[in-house]
Amino acid sequence: MKKPQEIADFDPRVRLLALSQERGASLSGLSDLIGRNASYLQQFIRKGSPRKLEEQDRRTLAQFFGVEEGELGAPDDSPNRSGESNGARTRRTGYAAIPRLPLGASAGPGATSDSERPYDTLGFSQLWLREQGFDPAMLSAIEVKGDSMEPLLRDGDEILVDRTPRALRDGIHVVRLGDTLLVKRVQAVGAERLSLISQNDAYAAIEVDAREAEIVGRVVWKGGRL
Repeated sequence: MKKPQEIADFDPRVRLLALSQERGASLSGLSDLIGRNASYLQQFIRKGSPRKLEEQDRRTLAQFFGVEEGELGAPDDSPNRSGESNGARTRRTGYAAIPRLPLGASAGPGATSDSERPYDTLGFSQLWLREQGFDPAMLSAIEVKGDSMEPLLRDGDEILVDRTPRALRDGIHVVRLGDTLLVKRVQAVGAERLSLISQNDAYAAIEVDAREAEIVGRVVWKGGRL
């Protein structure tokens, strides 16, 4: 007969909390990873609401931590709970699943989106992410739209956005103005003013009140077709 503690160890909530602590990933950051509000996983673990993780949320978290979905509550008949070879599991555990968001950061007139729930993931080496000082739970991937950041960023490029809170410094950032997302070089210009600068000389810089602009995150990587 199993002891109460042994039973608790198989609780997906206990396992998720342990994994987050081992990785040093915040529950709010993990909630953001699966496209939920910041308190979603905190409520799941502490209050039992929801009663279980949805399949896509569970899969994304399992890929992020490099564990089988069964550890996070997958049913016995789930195709990902068992039957995976040791070699496949070893290959998978070396990668973090970074969510791709169904919205574009405009390098042009501006892009809007009604949804920020991930529709896919990109796999990045966990070793590489650690070497770069990135927390996978604070990263997301989005597509560049437009030509105002050419030749640095081209239309259709995929960019990795680091949402880790930091003091603003010169660099390429994703900025939200109302419901519009822009990718620009951001510079502080005087008290409470920001200059949003395009790489393409055909576009003039935009100066805005810093209180009206939300710095979503810093662009730390790009990828695209040749």
